[in-house]
Amino acid sequence: MKGINYKGVKIIALKGDITNLEAECIVNPANSLMIMGGGVAGAIKRKGGSEIEEEAMRHAPVPVGQSIVTMAGGLKCRYIIHSPTMEKPGGETSLENVYSAASSALKKAKEVKCKKLVFPVLGSGVGGLPVLESSKKIAEAIKENLSDKSSIREIIICGLTHPTLIKICEALKTVFHE
Repeated sequence: MKGINYKGVKIIALKGDITNLEAECIVNPANSLMIMGGGVAGAIKRKGGSEIEEEAMRHAPVPVGQSIVTMAGGLKCRYIIHSPTMEKPGGETSLENVYSAASSALKKAKEVKCKKLVFPVLGSGVGGLPVLESSKKIAEAIKENLSDKSSIREIIICGLTHPTLIKICEALKTVFHE
């Protein structure tokens, strides 16, 4: 899949490590306490530095459905959008929480005038949700929250493995009817 164009925004599925990507903003599927222990959050902290977690924790607790923005430490991006999918570290999440977290992350990206935004598959790691279903919820949030006047020009949904990439592509085709 080369990507889908929707309301002037290119939406791409990509196999790769979110911590290595160059973008203005990457999304951290956080917990409400902003503790960055495992999964994507742990990888962001390890690669970007503990100052990311320290800055995020100053805003805690952040309810599911809201997001905060921090600097990105040593990462190639400019900002981290911390968007909780669960209340406690390692806790359970739901597809509703994934949709809410993705919607909130998109709103924050618009606030900081982000042009290129990268999502991991929210809720599919520590949260235990199926990749396909989580990817569909992210795609639905994108479809329902983008406007023609948005600063966002490119959105990447990123996964570490080829099977994950296939599921992201399937979700995008389903939601955007490509």
